[in-house]
Amino acid sequence: MTEAAFNIHATAIVVGKTGLLFSGPSGWGKSMLAFTCMTEARRLGLFTALVADDQVLLSGEAGAVIAACPPSITGLMELRGTGIVHQEHIPRAAMHYAVLPGSATGENRVPPEGEMVSLAAGLSLPALRLLAGVSSPLAILMAKVPDIGR
Repeated sequence: MTEAAFNIHATAIVVGKTGLLFSGPSGWGKSMLAFTCMTEARRLGLFTALVADDQVLLSGEAGAVIAACPPSITGLMELRGTGIVHQEHIPRAAMHYAVLPGSATGENRVPPEGEMVSLAAGLSLPALRLLAGVSSPLAILMAKVPDIGR
């Protein structure tokens, strides 16, 4: 049974069979990090597609977190300072990890193992932390979770 969808400010992509939901404050660089991950995946010969950028409709279905795109922005991604670009896309996908902003300094420099993030109405995902502006975000995520892309 599908639960009601909640619209959240995030970017959702798929790399291989792995859904990645980039979530964080406005201006963090969610879209650019997701775009860079997709570019890296293509270079590695992995399937990758955009699900939604800026607005993601999240729902629960058979214990999975499902991301979908509002029809008005299907296949569109905003890259700050560059504009809107068209991307290969799929209408919906299961999400497996939430990618959140990391902290370069301070007490949260090393995030806790097994961290979970609550997204909306009882929906949660394992959290992966990532600094904005890193040159190879997919490589970093794959170092942390080797099953990404499989």
